[in-house]
Amino acid sequence: MTIEATVDGEVIQWRDRKRYLWIVGALVPLIPVGMWGLYALTGSSLAWYFGPFFVFVIIPIADMLAGIDPDNPPDEVLEALEEDRYYRWVTYAFIPMQIAGLIWGAFLLGGGTLPGIEDPLTVVQKIGLALGLGMVAGIGINTAHELGHKKEEYERWFARAALSQTFYGHFFIEHNRGHHVRVATPEDPASGRLGETVWEFMPRTVVGSLRSAWDLEKKRFARQKKTHWSVKNDVLNAWAFSVVLWGGLTIAFGWEILPYLVLQAIAGIWLLESVNYLEHYGMKRQKLESGRYERVNPSHSWNSNNIGTNVLLYHLQRHSDHHANPTRRYQALRDFKQAPVLPTGYAGMIVLSWVPQIWRSVMDDRVMDHYDGDLSRANLSPRTAKKYERKYGKVAA
Repeated sequence: MTIEATVDGEVIQWRDRKRYLWIVGALVPLIPVGMWGLYALTGSSLAWYFGPFFVFVIIPIADMLAGIDPDNPPDEVLEALEEDRYYRWVTYAFIPMQIAGLIWGAFLLGGGTLPGIEDPLTVVQKIGLALGLGMVAGIGINTAHELGHKKEEYERWFARAALSQTFYGHFFIEHNRGHHVRVATPEDPASGRLGETVWEFMPRTVVGSLRSAWDLEKKRFARQKKTHWSVKNDVLNAWAFSVVLWGGLTIAFGWEILPYLVLQAIAGIWLLESVNYLEHYGMKRQKLESGRYERVNPSHSWNSNNIGTNVLLYHLQRHSDHHANPTRRYQALRDFKQAPVLPTGYAGMIVLSWVPQIWRSVMDDRVMDHYDGDLSRANLSPRTAKKYERKYGKVAA
């Protein structure tokens, strides 16, 4: 389908080559059902671990095979492209399928059987299923990220529903009103620091983001001279979605599913925060004479045009444009030539982050090249400051 816009009597046309590939992202919630099919065909317990295999093996391979797509839609067609409701329905379709997949998974976790699954799953099989549900949940958080930025109120409620699986409803508050304000600064719990491992980053971002979301809501209610202990508190009403969902699943399928619900939530949160870690790793906005940080620009986010992960995550890898235009819909996000570029897509980079020595060998020199060798301009982890000063030169006073 061609998008058209008429400017000064001239017709501008543009075709989205990925238009029908975006449906792949909406089909991610079918991963648990795919495990059922694989198990029925093979009888192997490894089939229940297809979720992590899909995200961390198949998608990186797809990135390598499919290559990159650096093409940007012309400015003239951006408005028409954003108004094409097909793209919205792709994201809307994800959520009911996500919830249905979770219910289906909870049935099996509670001891249910199906054709091809004659006996209740073993603990090892349940762990694999929970991890697969967690992969869906993590990508569901990204769907919530896309919808939570939009002006339409119903889309922000859809975001809460998508976040309910992981009990991470406070994310859309902290992300929108916290991260987007503090991004690429030492004060931001969701920006990875140069020299910080992903394992150090995880507790800092999880605790810091929760504290930030709660403080943001407390301040909002304080300005209104009202108590923040209210159903209108967006942290509490987002968590209420999870209470209802988890409570209903526990009543329906038994308390024994709770450890697996926790496991899948941890896996989903870990997937999300791994992406946060790499999106701004080492990037820092410089302070102005006024004491405020410079405005966010394309140089403060790592970008990638790898098609596989971009399709899976709704162009999240065009992260610079997202920070410049938070309400812009995913199909209209553009690539910026001045943005630093990752060597591969997010899925492959997450795998690299598991081994800090490999991660540092791949990323640290890239950060320093981005800042022309000036360590003082990077967002440096205090723990590794002396080590990096020895390697790259002392930080300017």
